[in-house]
Amino acid sequence: MSRAGRRSRRMADTATLSLFDVAAETALASASPGEARPPADTLDPSVAALAEGFAEHVVRWAEQGGAPSSSLGLLRSAAFAASVATASGHACTYLREIAAATPDIDALRDALRASTMVGDARGSGSEPLVLDDDGRLYLRRYFEYERRIASRLREGVPHALDAAHEARLRARLDALFGAASTADDEVDWQKVAAALAVMRPVTVISGGPGTGKTTTVVALLACLLDLEPECRIALAAPTGKAAARLQDALRHRAAALPPNVQERLPKESFTLHRLLGGTPSSPDFLHNASNPLPYDAVVIDEASMLDLALASKLFDAVPPSARIILLGDKDQLAAVESGAVFSELSADPTLRTPCVARLARVCGVEARSIATPQPTAPSTLQDAVVWFTRNFRFDADSGIARLAQTVKEGDAERTIAWLRARGDPTIEWLEDDARVPGVDAVSRLMEGYASYLAALQTDAGDASTLLDAFDRFRVLCAQRKGSRGVQGLNDIIGQHCRSAMERAWPSVTRSPWYAGRPVMVLRNDYVLKLYNGDIGIALPDADGNLLVHFRDDHGSTRAIAPMRLPEHETAFATTVHKAQGSEFDAVALVLPATESRVLTRELVYTAVTRARRKVILVAGAPVLASAMRTPTVRHSGLIARLAETVA
Repeated sequence: MSRAGRRSRRMADTATLSLFDVAAETALASASPGEARPPADTLDPSVAALAEGFAEHVVRWAEQGGAPSSSLGLLRSAAFAASVATASGHACTYLREIAAATPDIDALRDALRASTMVGDARGSGSEPLVLDDDGRLYLRRYFEYERRIASRLREGVPHALDAAHEARLRARLDALFGAASTADDEVDWQKVAAALAVMRPVTVISGGPGTGKTTTVVALLACLLDLEPECRIALAAPTGKAAARLQDALRHRAAALPPNVQERLPKESFTLHRLLGGTPSSPDFLHNASNPLPYDAVVIDEASMLDLALASKLFDAVPPSARIILLGDKDQLAAVESGAVFSELSADPTLRTPCVARLARVCGVEARSIATPQPTAPSTLQDAVVWFTRNFRFDADSGIARLAQTVKEGDAERTIAWLRARGDPTIEWLEDDARVPGVDAVSRLMEGYASYLAALQTDAGDASTLLDAFDRFRVLCAQRKGSRGVQGLNDIIGQHCRSAMERAWPSVTRSPWYAGRPVMVLRNDYVLKLYNGDIGIALPDADGNLLVHFRDDHGSTRAIAPMRLPEHETAFATTVHKAQGSEFDAVALVLPATESRVLTRELVYTAVTRARRKVILVAGAPVLASAMRTPTVRHSGLIARLAETVA
């Protein structure tokens, strides 16, 4: 099929998908509970109710279509399970997980096919459920998201370089990274990644904080602009905080580039919603397959935060002729919503022989030195992925680096023993597992905000300084609810802060607002240009009226009346998910008193790597060890969809 034909097919798929979404949402809103029941007592009642309503509606559709009655019970269970899976962060579920009614997977597959409500992965129907060859069962929209991402990635146009351009690229790379020594077998993976991004349509760079991802981006953009002076480049990230950090890092590291290159670098970065053209009244975006973005290269930072739906819409909007560069950390938490897109795209760092030969020429190294690690999962997305493992911010034996590595490896026993030895001043462990954090733990959390409270007393008129002071420390939680969750800790810390500030600025007792209250926006407001995750601080104006001050796109601040804010909450404590894309001088991670299904090694790793200088752990040993032993599992099939596009 031609590229134009594939793009038309994607547009048609989008239209079919939208029609089904409307029908499904109507069904979920109006259907009564069916016979399906939650598979576990821990299932959120609202999730169970929606899943039951959806399953009931699918069964009604099947009955109206003349499906055999023998297939309806299994269909109900399958529809319920697929709905619950997506609400739990998975892109799909597996037949083996819903086969309690029949151990015969083939019989289950046949029964679902007979219901006429389950389509084939290689077809183009509009059935509400899709079953692939490996037994993955999807809600159709999530299957289409995966298929559209895979199709777009395969549409990308390689960027061929003739001998003259290869020589020019090599000269620019040598100027930026230094010429390679023929006696040195160790390859500079930043240099390799920059070269790869210039030559390939899609490049995925995975590495933890301090491994040089942003430095590499500056270099590869300099190379691009040297080869293609009119190249139009967009920088974006899932959150405003991450977008601002990317732009600041670019500005700082670009100072060493020639002035003519600096002038052509992007002058701002976008949230993904702003890049794509989000609107208040629609889940769709201005830019899509029929109205692509006007860029030749799109760089996305913190791509591990991309959920399946947003990734699909992003890739739809990037024209096939443009380069896509994804930066992230494959070991971090996956997106809050369904899918684990970055993890799957970065799974296979294999570079095949022709690609290695080209990279060796432009990097000035021996081909044998470009030896790639073993993939976490084989994928057809090869010649596209680079893993950074060398940390330039921390020594390998520094406390934060050591803790992050042992957590990533899931080595709970060694980590607990090392923490108890208290041999590193950058790591502090308060072995507190009480239902309500103890006095010592609360006192330590308040110490973390001491410099912020002091700044409020001395710099109350300087919102930018106060935002900087607030961003030096953060309390991170695994859960929202409970005394050790976001809500409980915000109440505790907020009361201390309020008491400290009311001597200078008395507040209305019943009002939640007080001078110094930090808030996080929880919902995008395109009119106010406030986005999910933005942080503001309430400060009094000259008349004593509180206004909430946020950073704007240009690094200064702007003030908004509290009553105009979209949904928000106090932000002394946030979930680890909300902290992705941010860094702080110090973080305190407060885990629940008992084990929980939300506790995973990726959560602990993500929290630890938010810190630049200090990590404080407030947790009992059994809970901390359990989290480190529990890897995140997300059911998905993007790697399989990539293989199908090749076939």
